[in-house]
Amino acid sequence: MSNPKILLAEDELALGTIVKESLETRGFEVLYAKDGEEAKSIYLNFKPQLLVLDVMMPKKDGLTLVQEVRQLDDRVPIIFLTAKSRTEDVVEGFGYGANDYLKKPFSMEELIVRIQALLDRKTGSDASEDAQIGKYLFNFSKQTLSLEGTEIMLTHRESQLLNELYKHRNELTDRALILNTLWGNDDFFNARSMDVFITKLRKKLAADESIQIVNVRGYGYKLIC
Repeated sequence: MSNPKILLAEDELALGTIVKESLETRGFEVLYAKDGEEAKSIYLNFKPQLLVLDVMMPKKDGLTLVQEVRQLDDRVPIIFLTAKSRTEDVVEGFGYGANDYLKKPFSMEELIVRIQALLDRKTGSDASEDAQIGKYLFNFSKQTLSLEGTEIMLTHRESQLLNELYKHRNELTDRALILNTLWGNDDFFNARSMDVFITKLRKKLAADESIQIVNVRGYGYKLIC
């Protein structure tokens, strides 16, 4: 099996070189870009399995690049590297389609753990068969929802989140448990990220009015189906 192919876009050459070399020592094949336009070209030509993108880059910023990538592929995992600390900037990144983020400065060990978690398509999956959620069929391994012959693609994080809710369907699922399982910790930024993905799942399940994802304030969520 070939090594996982990662697109790294970072305009700080020193940092980009360190990250690239560190990932390569862990067995990843790294395609390095120094600006957003170069990153877009590499993505189109080599189809990496995961993207690690700086938010602020010359020629094309990370948010714009993610928007363009998501028009072509709704499933490839994307991690943002950001020096920004405002909550709205982080939430905006998730809204554009990112799966995870790291604030600079960050440790290489943390980045590697997050990359491996996103690449592990079987994490949290109990089976590869379809699960019935109301009128929908949910396939975790394929990351799809099917309704009356129409297939809806899910992102990796959407699939993980729906899988956790489905495993505890019609029961209250602890918010901190989901955050620690899927995001690694239950801090404020990750909690806001999860809220974004809950909203996306509600929209994708909206064709069946009997399905609800209920927010129980102060505790967690409940998938009713």
